[in-house]
Order: sequence, then structure tokens, then C-alpha cells
Amino acid sequence: MRMISVVTALLVVLFGFSGARAALSLPAVHDAAGKALAVPVPVQRVICSGSGCLRLLTYLQAQHMAVAVDDIEVRRDRFDARPYALANPSFKNLPVFGQFRGYDNPERILMLAPQPQVVFKTYTSSMGYDPLELQQKTGIPVVVLNYGDLGAGRQHLYDSLRMMGHVVGKTGRAEEVITFFENAIADLQRRTAGIAENMRPSVFVGGIAFKGPHGFQSTEPAYPPFSFVNARNLAGQDAVGSRLQHSDVSREKIVQWNPDYLFVDLSTLRLADKANGIEELRSDPAYATLSAVRQGRVFGLLPYNWYTQNYGSILANAYYIGSVLYPERFADVDPAAKADEIYTFLVGSPVFDQLNRSFDGLAYRAVPVN
Repeated sequence: MRMISVVTALLVVLFGFSGARAALSLPAVHDAAGKALAVPVPVQRVICSGSGCLRLLTYLQAQHMAVAVDDIEVRRDRFDARPYALANPSFKNLPVFGQFRGYDNPERILMLAPQPQVVFKTYTSSMGYDPLELQQKTGIPVVVLNYGDLGAGRQHLYDSLRMMGHVVGKTGRAEEVITFFENAIADLQRRTAGIAENMRPSVFVGGIAFKGPHGFQSTEPAYPPFSFVNARNLAGQDAVGSRLQHSDVSREKIVQWNPDYLFVDLSTLRLADKANGIEELRSDPAYATLSAVRQGRVFGLLPYNWYTQNYGSILANAYYIGSVLYPERFADVDPAAKADEIYTFLVGSPVFDQLNRSFDGLAYRAVPVN
């Protein structure tokens, strides 16, 4: 689940309005291709289709506008690392309009009462129901958003927040969220500025989910928390100048690197006991040779990807990683409290403890692997 092109980012597909839908519209806006757009007003009812879409609506404090959800929102699993969903358990009681990852059911959408006035969709270039066809079958405007990221795709994220905010009447909140992200990233970078390259610890994060759980070799060469705190991400050394994100690194390469610190994305715990990244570190003789394993420098992180990227957890992880690598520069930060500060702003509730319980209490602590 990766970024869609700039040309299609924020494209709004609008055809065939009828009746009250056509009576009023917001002032014209322009998409990334410069096309003039309009949507019906007042917008009070929406649905969010695709990975992360409902997360963005929640960030804008407009989750009450959702009249239905995709099927991932009604599942009841032991593991759940989506703060927006944990903060809004009422999502589980809403009607279901289709399958997760954007595989909508037009017939179900047409049966919803009340009807949504707008459908927001993410990741339309790589998966899910075609937005134009969905628009044509339902007569409901479909707003396609580029989910972006907090790295090279940050502007796409910000454009999507602004577009969604414009449609649902939350432009002020959209700017508050963008400012929050910018201030947090600037604070992290300020705290770790001026550290000589040879004084920066080498790091590796394993077990990162990508369309499901993975073992320890799964990583992100462009892992944003490492970038924010100026750590030397060894997996990113071969990705300089590229936008490579998910990657599997060989066990032999990890052993050769012998990172100063190891971090484990706790989404790996969804795998069977012997297959998850923590058990691999405990049982694989090759990993036993790593100095970080022998010296207890293995630490648990909240999941990075869970129905695409968890922006709040990315920032929270960055503060925790900073406190591990540069304790004197983060002496004023309690990582769990900082996580709850972030979650409270973004999703309305301090959900760190609930998240941590789902992952055996291993978040933001040294993980015993020897």
C-alpha cells in the first residue's frame, strides 16, 4: 500500500448528481491536476474507503460523520494497533459497506440509511473498487485522496487533510493537525541536531508489517522515526536517493551489520510463536552473535503499519527511540506519556496502555531475547 501518483492525488470524481445533491455546492476547488471541482453542501454524512481513510477523518474530529464502515472496523481481534479505532469503539456498531482495502460494495452503499453525501477513498491506484465506476453506480461523489507519509510524501498527506477538511467543514482543524506534525518533527530534529556522524548509533528495525505480519527480516529503509532522530539506519544505506520503503533484509546481512541497537515492530507478534521476530531473535544461533542481543539492546516499538501507516505511533516511536539512543537529550520525555499526548490530540483518547496490553506489554521497553 504505497503512494499514488501526484496526477491522481486528490482527484475528485463527480458525475450525475440528482435531486437535492445538485442543489447546492461548495465553492469550486482545484485538484492536483488543476481541475475545478464541486461537492454538495452541507456535507454531514460520509463514508471512508481504503487503508487509513477513516484515520484521517478521525484526525479532523469528523468521525461522527461516518454513516458506515468497511469490514475491518467491525472485527474483534486480540491484536489491534489502530489508535483511531481504539478511541472510537462505536465504529464496530456501524453498518458495513464493503471489504477493507477499498473493495466497496455499491449495492450495500445504496442500501445505507441515511445515505452518505460523499465517499472518500485512498490507495485507488493499487487496490480496491474503481472510484469512477463507484461514482457512476451510486451517484455519490467520490473524493480520492493520496494518503502520503511523513517522509517524502508529507505534502501529499497535508494536501489530503486540507481537501478532506474543506469538504467536511474542518479546515481549521486540518491546519492544526498539520502544524502538530510539523512541530513534533521539528522538535525531534532539534533535540538530535549537531551530533557528529561517528557519534550516531547504528540501528535496525525488524518485524515491520506489510499487508500482514512479517518476521524480523522485514524492515523499512526509509523508516521515519530513525530519520527524525538522526539515527544511522543501516537498512537505509543502500536506499540513498530512492524512495524504497518496505524491504526484506537477509539474516546474513543483519549479522554482518551488527547494529548497535535493534528495535522490533511488535506487529510481528501476530505470527505463530516460532515465526515472529522476537522468537527468531531468541532461537536463531546467527542472531545470538549480535552484540545488541548479547548486551540487551533490543527494544519493542508500536506497529508502524496497521491498515497503512499509523502517524501518531510513528511520532511516538520516534520519541521513544530518541530516549534510548540519546537519553540526555530526551531526559524530559516520558515516552508512554508522550504517546498519550500525541494520541489524545490526534484521536481524542490516551490509548497507549490499551495498545501496549495488546502486545504483551512489550512496547517501549527492553525485550528479553537471551
